[in-house]
Amino acid sequence: MIRSQTESTTLAATAARAASDKKGEDTIVLEVGPLLSITDAFVITSGSNDRQVRTIAEEVEAQVRTAMDRAPLRVEGLSDAHWILLDYGDVVVHVFLDETRRYYDLERLWADAPRLIWEDDGPGRSEAARA
Repeated sequence: MIRSQTESTTLAATAARAASDKKGEDTIVLEVGPLLSITDAFVITSGSNDRQVRTIAEEVEAQVRTAMDRAPLRVEGLSDAHWILLDYGDVVVHVFLDETRRYYDLERLWADAPRLIWEDDGPGRSEAARA
């Protein structure tokens, strides 16, 4: 099923807010669609211990299911909780343990991707659009 850009943006913003609700650290949304044809956005967040990483991932899954009636197509990394990946197809949520996030540094790898504003301004505007 093909999803609209608006639905992808809403899902990404919902996931980011859910992560923030459980104290996810430095939560960002990168619009990777123009750079990576297989998905529209990455949500990246982290927690300070494996219990918090699992809790964040569970909250993201619960809030996306409640708000949008969607479940991830795949979930990876629950067993060790250093990097949990929730793959919704059009949006991929990465929940890292702090040190694992620093090691992989996806923000640097995808530095060319605009960041979606999801907190105060609501979904749908990117930092590139604001400038």
